[in-house]
Amino acid sequence: MTTDTTGTPLPPAPAADRRSWLRDHSELGVCVLLLALGVLVLTDALTMDVDIAQRGPVGPKTVPIVVGVGLLLIAALLAVDVLRGGRGQAEAGEDIDLSEPADWRTVLLLAGVFLGAAVLIEPLGFPIAGALLFWGAAYALGSRRPDRDPLIAAVISLVTYAVFNNLLGVPLPGGPLMGVL
Repeated sequence: MTTDTTGTPLPPAPAADRRSWLRDHSELGVCVLLLALGVLVLTDALTMDVDIAQRGPVGPKTVPIVVGVGLLLIAALLAVDVLRGGRGQAEAGEDIDLSEPADWRTVLLLAGVFLGAAVLIEPLGFPIAGALLFWGAAYALGSRRPDRDPLIAAVISLVTYAVFNNLLGVPLPGGPLMGVL
């Protein structure tokens, strides 16, 4: 703390006050994010063309409007709580060691696996690209069982494909296996 020539303390600089206030109220960033998301959802829901799909009083706009209003309400309630001095508990529910550095190798491996699956899904189809995705994610997260991981990945991918494509009616690209499956 700085003092003047008489020994009385001087008030802190305005920029330091602003930075300190923002650090103490950093949860307001989450409020802004929720507010923007709520406005985006509501805007999209209210501009949705539903004349063909409307089959009664509850149509395709209902759930997005409820979600958008809920996001706006939660953003407002959280902002009021933060401005009244409410604070979230820092890392209370997680068992992490903040002194350890981030594991960038795992993050980059997972990002590569996801990007690879996104590129390969069209030419190879979902069953093969999905199996590579599941196998690559298991490897990136530490599984080193080459005898079992590919088999589990293939089963998960085929079951996912069958559920979405055949049971739910969501068409996924089959790729070279289209005639087989």
